[in-house]
Amino acid sequence: MINDVTPAVPPGAGQAAQKAAQAAGGGGVSFGEFLSQALDKVNAAQVKADETIKGFLAGEVDDLHQVVVAMKEAEIWMQLTVQTRNKLVEAYQEIFRMPV
Repeated sequence: MINDVTPAVPPGAGQAAQKAAQAAGGGGVSFGEFLSQALDKVNAAQVKADETIKGFLAGEVDDLHQVVVAMKEAEIWMQLTVQTRNKLVEAYQEIFRMPV
């Protein structure tokens, strides 16, 4: 699916630049893993909001504030996800329009 993005180092670059690029690319989480973790957080917020709403309707949760906070949290996570997707699509389209 999504491959790791490795930093490009020019062939004539010094050893310090090559070591810095290797350190930057080898020690972190890949973009695909980061994206997957972020989507898992969004899903968890949605599930938590659904469970809180069901608990409120069943009479298990008495505090309406908890329900509203869970719903707003899920809404904010979803808005962040949609905006991130929009920026990624926009960047892809911009790259696609670049002349070769």
